[in-house]
Amino acid sequence: MKTCLVLEGGALRGIYTAGVLDELIKDDIKIDAIIGVSMGSLIAVNYLSNQPGRAIRYNKEYCNDKRYMGLYPLLKEGNIVSKQFAYYDIPEKLDKFDYETYNKSKIKLYCTVTNVQSGKAEYIEIKDAEKDIEILRAGSSMPGVSKIVEIGSKKYLDGGIADSIPVRKAIELGYDKIIVVETRTKEYRKKNKEIKIMNFKYKKYPKFLKTLQNRNIKYNQEKEEVISLEALGRIFVIRPSRVVPIKRIEKNKKIIQEQYDLGRRDYIISKDELFKYLKKQKKVL
Repeated sequence: MKTCLVLEGGALRGIYTAGVLDELIKDDIKIDAIIGVSMGSLIAVNYLSNQPGRAIRYNKEYCNDKRYMGLYPLLKEGNIVSKQFAYYDIPEKLDKFDYETYNKSKIKLYCTVTNVQSGKAEYIEIKDAEKDIEILRAGSSMPGVSKIVEIGSKKYLDGGIADSIPVRKAIELGYDKIIVVETRTKEYRKKNKEIKIMNFKYKKYPKFLKTLQNRNIKYNQEKEEVISLEALGRIFVIRPSRVVPIKRIEKNKKIIQEQYDLGRRDYIISKDELFKYLKKQKKVL
């Protein structure tokens, strides 16, 4: 059997996922692949590099550093999360990422990105975390507050715009056991938010605009499908058991820690059921 992790994004809400994955590392659960969305991909790289604790550590250390995220990098370089500081200075100098261990890992990591030209999701395998850093950055570049990331002839933004919870992709790729880590509670549904500036900002990309405008519909459909597949025992879901008032760009270290601890706690509570699920032979259909 082949096992896949599907990781929802949500900016710093994704620190919940870091708590879950750090516990998965402790339990040495065999994973064959990960499909990450936005922050989910950025958390996942630490799983492949076997660096538990790294994501919570650097996010708490630099959350109040103006170079990391917020108005300063937005005004300076057009990205609410700094390209240079977050994607190069931190992993290369300040809290070093273990590129060697990552590249030796047998686990596949697919980063979900939204193609701005087609408006569709793409799932790009991150074979070399250092060489493919711009793909990871593209996959977590929030629309409206991030520059479009150009890779070759293609233009990308946050993967969650086109596919927030890519369970269908995991099934399509042939994985038998799928563990989904959400960053919203079971009850959450996305509301339609029309932001007029988006219509102006992306007027050259009508397909992307349509995807953006229908994002809440797609998200809510995926949410219902996850709940349905979970009830049938075809997938296993770990999600927040309560709401932590964490912002997408959070500056409060206590709230960041609370979100991380909730991920750890929810995993620990559910892990006996997870072990039972992983032992079952029934395939996802």
